[in-house]
Amino acid sequence: MDTEGTALFHRTMPFTERLGVRVLEHAAELVRSSVAWDETLCTLGGALHGGVLMSLADANAAVCAFLNLPEGAQGTTTIESKTNFLRALRSGNAVASSRPLHPGRRVIVVETEIHDDQHSLIAKVTQTQAVL
Repeated sequence: MDTEGTALFHRTMPFTERLGVRVLEHAAELVRSSVAWDETLCTLGGALHGGVLMSLADANAAVCAFLNLPEGAQGTTTIESKTNFLRALRSGNAVASSRPLHPGRRVIVVETEIHDDQHSLIAKVTQTQAVL
């Protein structure tokens, strides 16, 4: 686990600490984090709530965008997010991997894939962040 990255997530986005997000890796070309399945974060049928997965992806993509900011920029804010849910997570971990698709001067587009412990794709998220 990347303790420096986890501290960054929790300091800048306290909500991620409440969800139990753990950073696995953080660099400009790839940010990886995970959240463990927990029955208190589930919907009926024991599936991890889609909002948890979207929150994981949003936080992960935000850090990826931040690490790709052009010189002189202050930060980013999400202006668009599209999620495709492909399967439910009923145990184990959701692992998010974010990569920059377009690290521009005005917008940064990040693609995030969320996989389970067996490497099956759970969700795919494309997000646009405005550069501030």
